[in-house]
Amino acid sequence: MKAVVVSAPGKLELQDVPEPSPAADQIVLRVLRCGICGTDLHMHQAGALPAGTIMGHEFCGEVMESRHGFAAGQRAVALPMLSCGTCLRCRSGLGAYCGSQRILGLGDAGGGYAEYVAVSAHESVRIPDAVDDEHGALVEPLAVALHAVNVGRIRRGESCLVIGAGPIGLGIALWARHFGAEHVIVSERSPGRRAMAEQVGATHVIDPTKEELPAALERITGAGPEVVFEAVGVPGLIQEAIGHVAFRGRLVVAGMCIAPDQIQPAVAMMKEASVHFALAYEKDDFQYSIDMIEQGRIAPATMITDRVGLGGVEGAFEALGNPDEQCKVLVDPRG
Repeated sequence: MKAVVVSAPGKLELQDVPEPSPAADQIVLRVLRCGICGTDLHMHQAGALPAGTIMGHEFCGEVMESRHGFAAGQRAVALPMLSCGTCLRCRSGLGAYCGSQRILGLGDAGGGYAEYVAVSAHESVRIPDAVDDEHGALVEPLAVALHAVNVGRIRRGESCLVIGAGPIGLGIALWARHFGAEHVIVSERSPGRRAMAEQVGATHVIDPTKEELPAALERITGAGPEVVFEAVGVPGLIQEAIGHVAFRGRLVVAGMCIAPDQIQPAVAMMKEASVHFALAYEKDDFQYSIDMIEQGRIAPATMITDRVGLGGVEGAFEALGNPDEQCKVLVDPRG
């Protein structure tokens, strides 16, 4: 099969590789769409992935063979990890935190920048006919954002600040508004992404290069936002987020930062702020995201800005390294 492979640190190549052979507890999906994730980009830029890695963990696909309760031809999404399926976490829908799991697309377990991918059957969720392939590929990042909003315990009528309007930041803004936040404030430098934030539900968008964020937050909220979501993942932003959160507010760190960072704890202590780190999701987050798309209660497709085939992945990575209008890029292995 064709796949985009890490051939050396920071280098991608389209190669012919063997098709995946499923283990006893797995099914194989023919990849229909796969999103390019910021984590993929950061890991690739850092040269942190071993040669031979096939990235891609935001995918939907068609079941190739009837097994484990799935019928050939059905479409499904999967939590992108090969978990044991038997431990307490797996049995509770927390396979993303299984102690023995391997993450698809970030090592020796191949991901979705390929024609086929092997997934854990017990981590897979069917896609109904009313949810198209492109929305199916958005389920995983939507589940990440949903989990972050749940960790932040956002309440109806509260105000929140989202730092960064990449796919996860946009998803957080979408869910925050869905759950009744009065003010959903998004801080983003890119004008294209600010426009997308408004389309998914942000009530205010701020260009931090033109308006001082503290002044804007005071103007909008008075006492500051009860919840702040850091959705970028670069050093320095956790401390900035602590500075913005209201007294006894909550900070949720959802941006994946792989570099060392420093914070000044006294600032958070003076506010008695709660700081939470959010990773991944629960299986229920996938199902809820699918249900809300199917019912038309969320409309996330606006964050899709580009579509490429496997041969366009390397160029998409280069563009996303300094994005302007680009946000969520979808890969169609047969496009």
